[in-house]
Amino acid sequence: MAQITAALVKELREKSGAGMMDCKKALTETDGDLEAAIDLLRQKGLATAAKKSGRVASEGLVAISTGGESGAVVEVNSETDFVARNEQFQEFVSTVADLALANNGDLDAVMKSGYPGENRTVEEQLTNLIATIGENMSVRRATSITVENGVVSQYIHGAVAEGSGKIGVIVGLESTGDAGKLQEFGKKLSMHIASSHPQAVLADELDADVVERERTVQVEKARESGRPDDIIQKMVEGRMRKFYEEVVLMSQTWVHDTDLNVEKAVANFANELGTAVKVTGFAHFILGEGIEKDDDDFAGEVAAMVN
Repeated sequence: MAQITAALVKELREKSGAGMMDCKKALTETDGDLEAAIDLLRQKGLATAAKKSGRVASEGLVAISTGGESGAVVEVNSETDFVARNEQFQEFVSTVADLALANNGDLDAVMKSGYPGENRTVEEQLTNLIATIGENMSVRRATSITVENGVVSQYIHGAVAEGSGKIGVIVGLESTGDAGKLQEFGKKLSMHIASSHPQAVLADELDADVVERERTVQVEKARESGRPDDIIQKMVEGRMRKFYEEVVLMSQTWVHDTDLNVEKAVANFANELGTAVKVTGFAHFILGEGIEKDDDDFAGEVAAMVN
C-alpha cells in the first residue's frame, strides 16, 4: 500500500478541483496513482468543479438562521435561478446559515466547519455540490447579530424556501419587554430596512469617508450658485440633513406610517411596551448585490465550444 502523503493529496486537489477528503479517498482507492485518481474523480463527477470555477455566480439564495438572542444571514450564489429551486442547494444554504449562527458570522470558520452528516468540511461539500449539480457556486458572505437582552428579528423577501429568498434582513432590538411583541415590531422594522436600504442605525455610525465625500459634492454644488459663503454653508447643512434622512435608519421616514420617522416609531412602540427599546444593529443582504455579471457569458461559452 502506497503512502498517501499530504503533498500528494494537495497535488491531486490542485489538478482536479475536488475536495480534500474526496482526493484522499481517490488516492487510497488507486493505491497512490495520481493519474488513476484523477480518472476516478472524473468518473464520479468530482473533477469537474474546477472547470466551473471561472463562471459568474450571481443567482442563488440569501438565508437566515436565528436562535435565542442571536441571528445570522448568509448569501450563497449559483449561476442560475433554476438551481436556487433545487432541494439539495436549498438544504446546503440552510445548513450554512445554521453554521454561520453557530460561528458568530465568521465566514472562514464556517467554511472550515464539518458539514453535518458528511465526512467533509463545508468547503469540500460545496465542491461536491458543484460537481453534482453542474454549476459554479460560492458561499459569498455571512454576518451575525447578538443582543444581550431582547430579540433578533428577521424578514425574508421573495422567499423560495423556509428561511431563504432574494433579500434577507436581521435586526437586533435590545429590550426587557415582551419577546413576542418585540418580534412583531422587529419584523416590521426588518421590512422597512428591506424597503429603504439604510446604511447605518445612527448618523455617527456612517463611514466617515462616505460622509466626507457627500459633503464635498454638496459644497461644490452649492458654490455653483454663486452665493456668499454663509449662505453656501446653510445650503450644505440643509442638504446633509436630507442625506442623513435618506441613509440613516433612525432618520428615515417610517414606511408603515409616513407621518413618522423610524426614531419616533421606535419611541411610540417603547411607550406601548412600557419599557425602553434600542435598535442595536442590522444586516441587509440583497442577492447578487455588487456582482458584475457579463451578459455575454453564455454566448462566449458557446462560441468557445464551436471554435
